[in-house]
Amino acid sequence: MRAAQEAGLDLVEVSASAVPPVCRIMDYGKYRYEQSKKLAEAKKKQTVIEVKEIKLRPKTEKHDLDFKVKSIRKFLEQKNKVKVTVRFRGREIVYADTQGGDTLKKVAEALADIAVIVQEPKMEGRQMVMFVGPK
Repeated sequence: MRAAQEAGLDLVEVSASAVPPVCRIMDYGKYRYEQSKKLAEAKKKQTVIEVKEIKLRPKTEKHDLDFKVKSIRKFLEQKNKVKVTVRFRGREIVYADTQGGDTLKKVAEALADIAVIVQEPKMEGRQMVMFVGPK
């Protein structure tokens, strides 16, 4: 402690569980400042992956489907995951396995070169959901 006071620095305990305890003489304020800068730099470099959602209907026509696929491609190029939802209204739920599954298969085939299916199509209430992520 005397050596730290003579140097005008702080005595910081590095490892209290060691025998004898390990201490270091340093400027603690400067150390905390450098740690916060490192943390801010790491936070700046990290990428946040968002989940975008595209909603379809079982009777969506080819042109509209192509347009939706184009927007899904844009989301995937931005490194986002996409939740593709086919919503069934009224008596359309009868065709969930046939038309809904076919619609999602068409989307998956159109995106095969750029995307990977994260979650296979499954029913969640009155909608069929599939998650797609970038390769």
